Formats: sequence, structure tokens, C-alpha cells
Amino acid sequence: MKSVFFSLLLLITASCNTSNDNGVKLKAWMNPNGKVKVLSTIAMIDDLVKQIGKEHIDSAVLIKGDLNPHSYQLVKGDDEKFAYADLIFANGLGLEHGPSLHAYLSKSKKATLLGNLIMEENKQLLLYHKGQLDPHIWMDAAIWMKTIPIIVKALSEKDPNHAQEYEKNGNQLIAILEDVDKNIRAILHAIPPNKRFLITSHDAFNYFTRSYLAESNETNEEWVQRFMAPEGLAPDSQISTANIQAIIDHLKKHEIHVLFPESNVNKDSIRKIVDAAQKQGLRVTISDAYLYADAMGKLGSEGDTYIKMITHNAKTIASHLNMQ
Repeated sequence: MKSVFFSLLLLITASCNTSNDNGVKLKAWMNPNGKVKVLSTIAMIDDLVKQIGKEHIDSAVLIKGDLNPHSYQLVKGDDEKFAYADLIFANGLGLEHGPSLHAYLSKSKKATLLGNLIMEENKQLLLYHKGQLDPHIWMDAAIWMKTIPIIVKALSEKDPNHAQEYEKNGNQLIAILEDVDKNIRAILHAIPPNKRFLITSHDAFNYFTRSYLAESNETNEEWVQRFMAPEGLAPDSQISTANIQAIIDHLKKHEIHVLFPESNVNKDSIRKIVDAAQKQGLRVTISDAYLYADAMGKLGSEGDTYIKMITHNAKTIASHLNMQ
């Protein structure tokens, strides 16, 4: 009984410490120090914002840790963050579709929906899955870098005194992401085309597949065969027996032997697939390393920045596919 009591006490203490840390960070962000206060819905946006704004801004993330951005609903205290923010950056494209959050972003004059603006200028870059717009544009670095001029413009209009610095920082970041984009493609194209097939927890890797796993001459009908997932664009659907068998058939057809879990998605779906596949005599395993999709990694992890998370994904996929 004592061990159980102390275990519970440690959990409560850890929870309180985390809550206190978040409270301290929020108070620091809300300190009226003359800096531009920026609130981003997801960490992948916040990471770019910090590199562009640097010492002239204070940034915060609305949807933290492993929370699912697809279904996030506003909680107590979020209205205070929105009220205090000078600028709000969201992904858009239907990612933040929790009713309360979607309603706020749709009407707020402070909010910039990055993906929606990209779609206005580059509609051909956007993907649809079963008739639904795919919001996971950060999974292709070449598309994600197109958000940078939008962020630079918004910061510059809010803080014209530092506009030149924002533009300089933005241009430097674009150059870095151009190199990242090339490096990831090189890592994955070192794998023979017949092994470049991917199965993950949910449909977050369509842009990644088109950009980094497909051959340059493949049509849409061809490259989509390189990626499959048991759950849809939002990882909250139930997997059916038919879904399981469809993926098992895909495993057989393309001789795929590994499935990749995602850092913020339950493994239940892919466990069911592996279990059913093994019962049918297939040699299939779950990768021992997570991929990052809808959330970045914790501080100190291999996915705690945008560049680190997408590079980690490429290296993890490559190392496992090369062993097949």
C-alpha cells in the first residue's frame, strides 16, 4: 500500500510541477515588455516563428505536447491567451477543426491561417484524401518554407521597426530548409524504389511520401501506393476488419515488413494489423522508434525542432526500410 501511495504522490507532484512550469511560462509570455506577443496553434509553426522573430518577440504554443490538433477544443485560460496575443498563427486547411477553436480562428482578425494562404497562391501543391483536404503540409519542407514569407509579413506589419531583421532571418531560414529538403530526399532515395513503401498510424505522411519517397516521374495514382495508414487524416477513427485486411494485402503485395508508430497516436491500430498479419504467416514488426507527425518531440528529444523532427523521420524510415 505504501508503494502505491508514494507512486501516486510522485505522479501528483509531477503533474503539479508541470502545471506550475506552464503557469510561470505563461506569466512570462504575458509580461508587457514591448515585444510582439505571438501565439501559434502548433509547435511546428512556433518553431519557425521563434527563428524569424528571435529576441523581438515572445512566442507561445496553444496545442502543447502530444495533444491532437485535429480535435483540440478550447479550455479554460485559452481565451486569455487569445486576448493577449498580438498575432495568432494557425495551420488552417481544416487541421484545427475542433468546433470552438475553429470558430475563434475563423472570426479573429489577429489570426493568420498559413495553409489557407498557401492554397490561394499554390492550389496545385495541396493534396486531398478521400475528398478531404489534407492539412499536413509541414511534412514537405518545400511547402512548409512557403509559410515563412507570410510570417515575415505579419511580423513586419505589426513591428515595422524590425522588419529588415525579420526579412533577413526569414531568408536565412528558407535557405536552411532548402538544404534540409534536399538532404531528406537524398537520404530516402538511397533506398531502392521497390523498398520505398511506408505504413504509419494515420494519414499524416501523404505530402512526405509524394516529395521524398516517390520517383520524380510517378503519377498521383502511382505514388499514392507508396503510403498507407489504418486511420484517416484525423487519428480518431475506428479501424475495421476490412481496413486491417486491406493493409495486410498491401503488405503482401509490396513485401513490407515494418509499420511505424507515431509519437502522439495510440499504437492499437498497428498492433491489430501486426497481430492479424502474423497469424497469416507474414513477417511483420512495429518499428522501435516513433515518427513525428502531428506533434514535435519533447525538449531534448530527436524531434524538439521542426528540422530535427522531419530529419529524424527520414533517417528512421531509411534505417528500417534498408533492413527489409
